[in-house]
Amino acid sequence: MPLLSIENLAVRYRGARGEIRAVDGLDLSLEAGTTYALVGESGCGKTATAYSILRLVEPGRIAGGRIVFRGRDLVSLPEREMRRVRGAEIGIAFQEPSAALNPVLKIGTQVGESLRIHKGLSRKAAWREAVRLLEAVSLPDPERQASSYAHELSGGMKQRAMLAIALSCRPSLLIADEPTSALDVTIQAQILELLRKLKAEYNLTVLLITHDFGVVAEVADRVGVMYAGRLVEEAGVREIFADPKHPYTRGLLSAIPEDAGDGQGKRLRALPGSVPDPAAPPPGCRFHPRCPDVFEPCAGIEPATVTLDGGRRVACHLHRAAGR
Repeated sequence: MPLLSIENLAVRYRGARGEIRAVDGLDLSLEAGTTYALVGESGCGKTATAYSILRLVEPGRIAGGRIVFRGRDLVSLPEREMRRVRGAEIGIAFQEPSAALNPVLKIGTQVGESLRIHKGLSRKAAWREAVRLLEAVSLPDPERQASSYAHELSGGMKQRAMLAIALSCRPSLLIADEPTSALDVTIQAQILELLRKLKAEYNLTVLLITHDFGVVAEVADRVGVMYAGRLVEEAGVREIFADPKHPYTRGLLSAIPEDAGDGQGKRLRALPGSVPDPAAPPPGCRFHPRCPDVFEPCAGIEPATVTLDGGRRVACHLHRAAGR
């Protein structure tokens, strides 16, 4: 039984031009102990999916579907019980640590807050545990950094502090939203290595939100590719890189920088166009206006998701017959 199953999830926001369909009929599941990477361009619904798991989508709403975690549907869970899940059972490292960290509270106080709420620790005991957690995420001089404020930390240090907060109560599921964005290459590598270490040490299941296939290749076991609120392809990480089935996945992979071997990078092949307006997605396949393989049914018929050999899934008219 999966640790987490998302079934036919729909997330909606109000927009100036109508209702925004941020997530539209999403199905995916996470097996315990694995890292699942949800990838796609900005505006495809990745973060809305992640936040819906913790019911943090306001001012939007979960308009339909189920999110089953350890046998409980989080969508229908009373708010009082949901507060016990947030932080204690599911931790989240937000995309923008500078915005997520409180500027007027010391880092140690913020790390210890969940421990006081969920574990009933005293202020002093929570502070001691916060220092230990900061050391566990490889923050240098953790005792001094616990007494620092967010503006006194570098970007990489803030990301480590966010991970300490997310893991403070030893949750079974960690949501990491773009954990390496806005960091230089060296710090990115350090954060990815830290994620691998923490996953093993804390026996974590990880939902990784990213647009970077380089990050996916480093840490993921399974990959879901989102486009315009829908999951268009899902497979093991090796299968995705070796044989992408959806034209959108192929387009994303073709945009990865490559070394030509002579010190000169190859020219990138950018995807034409942009993600459609989520308030007015195109009919049929939502990718068809940008698709190099578009043909007759794409503009009028929404493709069904089919399961191919090896359990991989794809929503594309090129694969209408399962197993093709």
